[in-house]
Amino acid sequence: MNPNSRAVITRWHEVVGSGDLAAASEVVAPATVVLGPRGAATLSPAEFTGWIQRSGIRRVPLTWHPVSDRLMAVEQDATWPDSEAPTRVETLFRVTNGRVSAALRLPDLQAALELGAVYRELAATETLT
Repeated sequence: MNPNSRAVITRWHEVVGSGDLAAASEVVAPATVVLGPRGAATLSPAEFTGWIQRSGIRRVPLTWHPVSDRLMAVEQDATWPDSEAPTRVETLFRVTNGRVSAALRLPDLQAALELGAVYRELAATETLT
């Protein structure tokens, strides 16, 4: 993983954790793909900051699993305002041009790593066709 990409993902966790909406809009791409329990969507920075505000989520990264220069699976403890205890979540992040361009929450680390491997192979062959 590119060290700059890890720094971007670290910053993403910091701004989500702090609820800093101005900084959050700067850490995501103009169109960020998200996946979670309610399905997939593409969010603008304003929609992303709205999600932070509505959900009240906080995520603490625990383990980092590089997949490629732009992809990282991160195991996290997530909490919400009504949480009694943290919930373990796994997210596959993609970084594009210094911003998070995908945050895909998956059921477990194995699923995040498998999706990352598929994406990596698709990206590697994209220019061949």
